[in-house]
Amino acid sequence: MTQVRPATIFDLDDTLIDSGAQWSRVCAAFAARHGHRWQAADEAALHGNGGWASYVAGLCGGAVSGAEVAEACTTAMVGACAEGRVRALPGAVELVLEAGRHGPVGVATASPRRFVLAVLAELGLRPELSAVVCGEDVLRVKPAPDPYLRAAAAVGVPPSGCVAVEDSPNGIRSAAAAGMTVLAVPRRGTRLPVDVSRLSAAQAGSAAGALPVLRRLLASRSLVREEAFGAGARP
Repeated sequence: MTQVRPATIFDLDDTLIDSGAQWSRVCAAFAARHGHRWQAADEAALHGNGGWASYVAGLCGGAVSGAEVAEACTTAMVGACAEGRVRALPGAVELVLEAGRHGPVGVATASPRRFVLAVLAELGLRPELSAVVCGEDVLRVKPAPDPYLRAAAAVGVPPSGCVAVEDSPNGIRSAAAAGMTVLAVPRRGTRLPVDVSRLSAAQAGSAAGALPVLRRLLASRSLVREEAFGAGARP
């Protein structure tokens, strides 16, 4: 009977990288080309929204499909990454490296794989990750548990042995529904709803501030047995 170490599964946008505002700019520019004037409510609606492309397509009055939105906006974000306009949040790289000292590390994000792989390569983080789950990899996006269940399966650790690091209410709901311990790191200026806040085992104000909290959560996790990860836990 093999024992495995606890795993850490990170969200990406606004948890490890400073990208939310850039995604909003890209989506706003796309919507503007189809006659929609971007509003604060639109930016809020994108936060942690796995159906972001469909949302933007809806703003365009049926002129485009979600697939067209995803293709155009992903291309723009990959370009922004290449130009250095998408950067790691302060302390985020150190957070990932610390997680790797305790066990396997993965990412579960709603962002498209083409952008995800580009930004991970730019930051030099891809070799540190045992699993990368992107928006195209699941049928049900956050707040459904599927992205986190798939990531747990990929790193070979049951959800009960994983700590999820998340910034958005939908992401926190997703990780909690998957049965993971949640470390909430709300993006700057975001106040979590009370019901969502209660789903997290701990909170931190930034990626840098999350380092000692994550270290404590991982150290407190008991070693879990590989046999406890049954097929029923998979999405």
